[in-house]
This record gives sequence, C-alpha cells and structure tokens, in this order.
Amino acid sequence: MKQCHRERSEPAPSIILSEASLRAAPKDPERSSARNQRRRRRATPGAALAGFLFLLALTAAALGAVQTPKVVISAADGAERTAVRVELAVTPGQRTFGLMYRGHLDENAGMLFIFPVMQPLKFWMRHTEIPLDMIFADSAGVVVGIVANATPYSERPVGPDAPALYVLEVNGGFCARHGVRAGDKMSFVGFDPHTNK
Repeated sequence: MKQCHRERSEPAPSIILSEASLRAAPKDPERSSARNQRRRRRATPGAALAGFLFLLALTAAALGAVQTPKVVISAADGAERTAVRVELAVTPGQRTFGLMYRGHLDENAGMLFIFPVMQPLKFWMRHTEIPLDMIFADSAGVVVGIVANATPYSERPVGPDAPALYVLEVNGGFCARHGVRAGDKMSFVGFDPHTNK
C-alpha cells in the first residue's frame, strides 16, 4: 500500500463573519427594499386576519350584551305563561305593514305594535296570509282583550272597545295553547316599549 504524503501547504483563508461585521456590511438598497416589501406582503394577510378576528370578537360581545326583544306574558298571580320573541312596529309605516305577506311565523315569535297614545284600536287582516291571535294591552301591559284566530285577508276591523297602547300579534291559536287571557300582564325585555311616532 502506497501512502501519499502531502506537503503541508498554507491553509486556505477562512472567512469568519461576526454579527458586528454583518451589521456593518454595506447593504444593497434595492435588495433590502425588495426583501422588506416581501415581508410586509407576508405580514399583511396575517394582520388583516387578526384585525378581522378582533372586530368579530367585539361585535359578538356587543351583540351578547343586547338582548333579543321579547314579551313575557304572566298570569295575574305572576306565574309566567309564555315568552315571545318580537319584531317591533313603532312607526306608522311599520304598524300599517305589520305581518302582511308573511306565509309563516315561528311558534314563539310575533310582532308588537307600540302606539304613542292609549286609545281603542281596531286591526284588520288585509294581505295577511296566516291566522293570527291579537293581544291588546293597556299602558301598564295588562291584557284588555284578545281577538283569537283572526281570519286571513279579512278587511273587517276587529279589537276590544277598551283603550290599548300595545297589540301583540302571534300565530292563531297561540292564546289557547298557552292559556293567555284578559287580565294577564305583558312585560318587556330588551327594548324600550315607548314611541312618540
């Protein structure tokens, strides 16, 4: 076996760069600018997503703080009979349109008509496709009369002779199913039950 003997030669100069020398090294401004732009572009979708998630969390917190408007109906002795999620009709236009042209209303949903002054109120069913129970209440929320199963499309005005400030429209047969009757009391949750319109 032959051994090769190499003569020692000068070692190749090695390049050792320290952090300080890297920081001090002159930079190519075009390359550096392009690199920063790429970094900014990469950060933008993440920042946008973080911002969106933050706004979403704020919105959810705000919505959680606001209750869905509902009317709770209780017997004269204070026992709760039922609760209804309500849409509010507080302007003349909203009160006129009401539940017209609706083919469906969820079981525990309805529309509460709020008037600016207490007076005898009469309702009709023009363009209303589903039978409704109408619950009339005075300024204290006490039920003063009920029209049960009002006939769809009827133009005959119906309602009690007693003055009312509120009318709650729900599905036909609702009052019978839940035992709602005159003398019961409405309480309002998640909204101000007043209007000046």
